[in-house]
Amino acid sequence: MARVKGGTVSKTRRRKVLKQAKGYFGSKHRLYKTAQEQVFHSGAYAYRDRRAKKRDFRKLWITRINAACRENEISYSKFINGLNIAGVTINRKMLSELAIDNKEAFKDLVTIAKDALKSGKKVEVKEEKKSETKVETKAKEPKNDYSKMTLTELKKLAKEQGIKGYSTMKKDELLANLK
Repeated sequence: MARVKGGTVSKTRRRKVLKQAKGYFGSKHRLYKTAQEQVFHSGAYAYRDRRAKKRDFRKLWITRINAACRENEISYSKFINGLNIAGVTINRKMLSELAIDNKEAFKDLVTIAKDALKSGKKVEVKEEKKSETKVETKAKEPKNDYSKMTLTELKKLAKEQGIKGYSTMKKDELLANLK
């Protein structure tokens, strides 16, 4: 039987590890054994820190929101609780961006949270544009005004009323069938 030489495969594997170790200090980028060990550890660190980065950013967002809340005379915990009571679902990343870039919109959210804490009722928030927000309570909104509803809300109503083929209909067709 002929002798099988594995030199090219081994050399390719080692070259791949040394390429990954490019830029490491000292022998860690020159010698295969130390480079392989460092590449293994670097992979573990990268895996760990991809998860830690998510925690770090959440801490940063909460710190920014807390600072903006203190400027508007409310604590962070009361603000978040007020938003939950009001039924406003917005993540902390977006709240942080609003606190930095659009202080008026953040102030509107603070008033919504304060009102919800006082009354204990849900307050519905509808966006007209990206920069300004409009606040309406659920009691003021008429239930039969289908033209203001979104397509998904109309499809949900059509499903409840038993209209066939509602999933493929356009908004004007749904409006005609619901009326």
